[in-house]
Order: sequence, then C-alpha cells, then structure tokens
Amino acid sequence: MTLNKLVAFVFIIILCTSCTKKKNDKTNDVQSQLVDFEKEKLAILETLHNETKAAFKRDYKSWQNHWVHDSTISKTYINFVDNSFSESIGWSEISGFVKTFIEEHPEPEPIPELVKDIEVRLYHKAAWVTYEQQDSLRGLKRETRLMEKSNGTWRIAGMHTTIYGSKRQK
Repeated sequence: MTLNKLVAFVFIIILCTSCTKKKNDKTNDVQSQLVDFEKEKLAILETLHNETKAAFKRDYKSWQNHWVHDSTISKTYINFVDNSFSESIGWSEISGFVKTFIEEHPEPEPIPELVKDIEVRLYHKAAWVTYEQQDSLRGLKRETRLMEKSNGTWRIAGMHTTIYGSKRQK
C-alpha cells in the first residue's frame, strides 16, 4: 500500500503543477491583452485635436479622415444660445452636412484652445469621451464622442455637442 500512496502522491503533484502552469499561461494571456490607458487616451486626444483643427480650418479632406464611414454613426448639436438643434445619422448625411456647412461658411474660424483634460472610458476598441471646450465664437461647449479603434487608429463614431454660450445652463 505504501507504494500505491507514493504513486498517488506523485500523480497529484504532477497534476497540480500542470494546472498551475495553465493558470499562469492564462494570466499571461490576459496581461498581454491589457492596454496602456494613458497611451490610448493621448491617441484619442490627438484624433480629437486633429478633427477640430480640420473643421475650423475648413479642411474637409483632413476632417473626414477622423471619422468612421458607415451608416450607423451619428452627430447631433444642441445650441441653447439660438435654440437650434440638428441631427445627422450615417456617414452620407454627416459628410453632406459638413460639406454644405463648409461651402456656406468657407472662411476658417479661430481654432479653439485645444482641450487637455478629457474623461475617457475605454472599452477594448471603443471609448466614450467627454470634455468641455471654450469656443471663441460659440462660447462654452460640452462634447461627447464615441470613438472606435480600427487598424490601430482612433476615429469618431458618434458626436454630441451642447453649446451653452457664455454661461453653462443647468
């Protein structure tokens, strides 16, 4: 019986060792999937800055490179200053809206001070971003952006802008 107990003990040790190795392999897989949050936040901020600069410079070609081009994206504006609202759904409608705006307002606008502080919720290849920005012509704006990462590049998949003007209304 002692030999049987010894064989069983060795078998249990081998089994436990192999289970531990599998667990460590899984842990390493999870760790390799972790992202550098600050690096992703900076990349998102760069996309937002470049999209803003292009829009205010009236550079449609550059502006469009920062957007997802499909039928599910959306862009809304609520302007408390002049009580206006607009909503565009899908790339065709958003693209057309911006092209028309640039044609009707071809003169570049002063680029607002670029934001430094954004709130980011990162979801693998997507992010929910919020921030406030002071626009020299429109005043205080609150922006919400849905971002998608494709082929290593962050692009805008949704945008909501609330324009408060000189004072934020509550």
